[in-house]
Amino acid sequence: MMRPRIIAEIGCNHKGEIEIAYELIKIAAIFCKVDGVKFQKRNNREYLTPEQYNAPHPNPQHSYGRTYGEHREALEFNLDQHKQLKEWCEEFGITYSSSVWDLTSAKEIASLKPEYIKIPSALNLHFKMLDWLCENYEGELHISLGMTTREEEEKIIEFMRRKNRLQDVVLYSCTSGYPVAFEDVALLEITRLKENYGDLVKEIGFSGHHLGIAVDVAAYTLGATTIERHYTLDRTWKGTDHAASLEPDGLRRLVRDLKAVEKALNYKSEDLLEVEKEQREKLKWRQR
Repeated sequence: MMRPRIIAEIGCNHKGEIEIAYELIKIAAIFCKVDGVKFQKRNNREYLTPEQYNAPHPNPQHSYGRTYGEHREALEFNLDQHKQLKEWCEEFGITYSSSVWDLTSAKEIASLKPEYIKIPSALNLHFKMLDWLCENYEGELHISLGMTTREEEEKIIEFMRRKNRLQDVVLYSCTSGYPVAFEDVALLEITRLKENYGDLVKEIGFSGHHLGIAVDVAAYTLGATTIERHYTLDRTWKGTDHAASLEPDGLRRLVRDLKAVEKALNYKSEDLLEVEKEQREKLKWRQR
């Protein structure tokens, strides 16, 4: 089985402060030992309707502005800042990426040539954006399937097939909620995706918004080889994603446990392993 690829989704958990983003990258790389981190990129005037932009935040206690648009702008990094984030990731030996929430953002992030670009659940039916990425971006396309029907899922797969890009797709099992109750994680969706598309796409992934780290280990054993979790420095910070995120020690433990499970997922190489032979001499019952 492939080694697990562990992505810490920083998203907007930096609170719009580049210094916090740097700290999140550094800790994720050195202390947590993840493979990569992921941010978000939005052109808010393009992504939001004027009504959405000017409406109040639905959860005012989490808002960073007077309106939802102002809130989103306060959390947004420009392209030069994303270039800096990518350079910091390279400095610490981990992969930089970002999800893209509109066509302009897709073009901007593609210009940085990251290893992969994430299409979030909310945008997986934005076929104009997907078409541009398929034609102009050569890296992996990670597509999340939260809040997506089976019929829509099949349309996405068929679109990527027609564009001859299925071999670059990492398809994520996901339930869109923050946080998600364990009974709604629906881990067996990984098995279904693997059975239906495992031979077509590059990988099956898992994007989790649950509490704790046990579920992610199960996701890996079911066949999800890319594991993505939201990550923050403080789960009590203002913002809707922090409560469904792991703090550094939780992320460190997740990486540790997934690497341990990777080593354990194999068959015995011979009937009696070396570690067993000595124990067999001492303990094994023999017919007398």
